[in-house]
Amino acid sequence: MAKEGCVSRAVAMVGMLLGSSAAVVAAHLSSEATAAWNVYARATEARIAGELRSSSGFLALDFQSDAVATRRALLAGDVIVRAMEASRNNGRPIEVPAARVEHWLGAVLIPGITAARLVDALEEGPPPSDDVLKSAVLERGPDWMLVSMRLQRKAIVTVVYDTEHVVTFTRRAPSRATSTSTAVRIVEIVDANTPQEHQVRTDNDRGFLWRLNAYWRYQDVAGGVVAECESLTLSRDVPSVVRFLVNPVIERTARESMTRTLTALRTRFGTGNR
Repeated sequence: MAKEGCVSRAVAMVGMLLGSSAAVVAAHLSSEATAAWNVYARATEARIAGELRSSSGFLALDFQSDAVATRRALLAGDVIVRAMEASRNNGRPIEVPAARVEHWLGAVLIPGITAARLVDALEEGPPPSDDVLKSAVLERGPDWMLVSMRLQRKAIVTVVYDTEHVVTFTRRAPSRATSTSTAVRIVEIVDANTPQEHQVRTDNDRGFLWRLNAYWRYQDVAGGVVAECESLTLSRDVPSVVRFLVNPVIERTARESMTRTLTALRTRFGTGNR
């Protein structure tokens, strides 16, 4: 208990530090971090494209060493969430200087619906989620839409963002589909839902969310459809002196956020909830 109390106090101190004006200056997104993020995202997208061309599987989970056990767990109703990491062609990890990439993969079985019907529903607009405070479709076209969302992220501190995302849908077969969401605008909101609410300039925010991509796959299975999400985010790095304390908190929060997203999707579109 004493150790847990020390950890909690240390994390609280880090939260105060990261929320301070001094930390705002230190959270500048560098050109090196942006370039590395682009390399990371391209490597992830190249791997995804290769998997989608393969005849050996469709979901990202199909290409992992425990694919058989994972699919069995999915069909039994488990929500699967795990950390991922992109690498270069030589297998070496992609370093992102002065920033942090969170890369997560999650999947859930949604009973009583097909991939085609699920995509039809998702094309109407983003489904409800605990992390999405409000959303609206700003523009739409054939198999794409521009969506605005107010997001709330909770880790060491709670931060609210107004964001815009380009979402595209691809129907790859009667039983398979994919979608991609890329954030094209991310603005931090201070004092949200108060008379003092205001935006923070992108070059002067606290750096808790600089980039956000999500890659979805939908596949019909016996009894429903598996929805799989692979998410990438870029944010400020954690000071090295407290990284061993803060990283587990950030990772737990990211895992919980993915789980909530997938569970909300199952609740909204699964049998008995429509």
